Amino acid sequence: MPAISETEARTRLGEVPGWDVGDKSLVRKLALPAFPDAIAFVVKVAFVAEAADHHPDIAINYRRVTLTLWTHTEGGVTEKDFALAKAINKLIG
Repeated sequence: MPAISETEARTRLGEVPGWDVGDKSLVRKLALPAFPDAIAFVVKVAFVAEAADHHPDIAINYRRVTLTLWTHTEGGVTEKDFALAKAINKLIG
């Protein structure tokens, strides 16, 4: 599955509200109510990612979570990243 261009990724951001295009990646930053909520959210993401066999980079800073999606083997954003971003958005509601 080849990487898409940054221009195409930006054009498709409407499919994944809340996400932005980073350096060859899709990025979403969230602020949860408290640290336990951030951890609980990350656990939910872990199960969705494992089921998709596609794993985000995750940074947790107290109640802030940053998710970064990119397909390492392709060196950029692919359809798999958009699919996982959509699945993660369903967890957010």
